[in-house]
Order: sequence, then structure tokens, then C-alpha cells
Amino acid sequence: MASLIDNDAHRTEIFDSLPYYDNDLEQNPILREKVERELAREPKPPQTLHPRVPPPIELFKDKPGLAAELARVESHQPLAPLDTVRYQLPAPTSTPGTDEEWQQALKNAQSQLEHQRIRHTNLALLQTYGPNAWRIHNYLLEATAKQAETALEELKQRTTDVNRERKNSQTRIGNQLTSLENKWTELISSILQIEMANVALDAEVDRLNKKEAELASI
Repeated sequence: MASLIDNDAHRTEIFDSLPYYDNDLEQNPILREKVERELAREPKPPQTLHPRVPPPIELFKDKPGLAAELARVESHQPLAPLDTVRYQLPAPTSTPGTDEEWQQALKNAQSQLEHQRIRHTNLALLQTYGPNAWRIHNYLLEATAKQAETALEELKQRTTDVNRERKNSQTRIGNQLTSLENKWTELISSILQIEMANVALDAEVDRLNKKEAELASI
């Protein structure tokens, strides 16, 4: 099989093998060993990337917190336990306690109260709108999954069709090559037979010429 690639610089013809038809390696194990030795002699690919390959993208360059979390996940480290101290209501350590300590405790209690109020509001909103939101979300996920499955099946079918077409095409071309090779062998055999017949005729002609010369000399 051959294909043409046109560009502004040159015109290149690329020949492809016929893997569905060629079985020389299976018939001749020695050829496989030679191919493996030849492949081992090939230079290894360079370790450095090509200049046109873009550099790797550094994620969360300006967000150290997310970068640290990404590094933790990549290193398979466990998640740090939740800080429960922030949810406690510590009283002043001294007795009876200074004004600053009581002010700090009061602010902490107000923060905890506001936090609980927000949690109650979020739970109320979730209870009211959450089921429908999750149903819609699940519906969208199912639709996306079905689209992905359909695209996957189409891609598999296209791959199967391409492979089937390649196999049929290569088998047909391989049969043509075999027919042409047999015809070439027959023609070579005919040519050799003709050449041998010519040699025999030349020898016969020389013999007759010598005999004619002997008869003429008598």
C-alpha cells in the first residue's frame, strides 16, 4: 500500500506493509531474529524533548495552597484531620478572667453562633432545593455518560470498519501480488527455457556448419 504526502518542500511517497498478508516472519523464524537484531542496532530515541514540544504546565503556580494539596494527592498522603479546636468554646483560663479574655471568648461564641446559623440555613436550602438539584445533576450525568458511550461505540465501530477494510484491501492486493509473482516466475522460467533452447540451437547450428564444411572439403 502506498500513500502520497504533498507539501511545499517535496513530494514523498510512503509505502506501507501488508501486516494482514505478509507472513514471512512466521514462516522463517531466522528472519525474525535478524529483524530483532537490526532493531537492537537502531539508535535509541533522544532523552531530551523536541524544541517544538511545549514545556510542562505548572499547575496552581500562583496558589500555593492548591499546589500543596495537589502534591499531597500525588504523593498519596492521607488528608490532615479536621481542626476541631475552632469549633470549641473555651472559657478564660484565668479566674475570674480579664476583660480581653472574656471579649475574645465572646467573639468566639458569636462566630460559632453565626456558623451554626449558616449551617442551619444551608440545611434548610438543601432540604428544599437539594433533591431536585441532585435529580437534575444525575440526569445530566446520565445524559453525558450516554453520549460518551455512544461516541465510544461509534469509534469502536469505525475502528472495526477500518480494520476490516484494511484486511480486505490487503488480502486483495496480496493475492494480486502473489498472482503477479507467480506470473513473473513463469516468465523467468520461460525465458530460461528459451535461452537454453537458443544455446542448443546455436550448438546445433555450429555442428551443421562444421559438417557442411567437412562435406565441402571432400
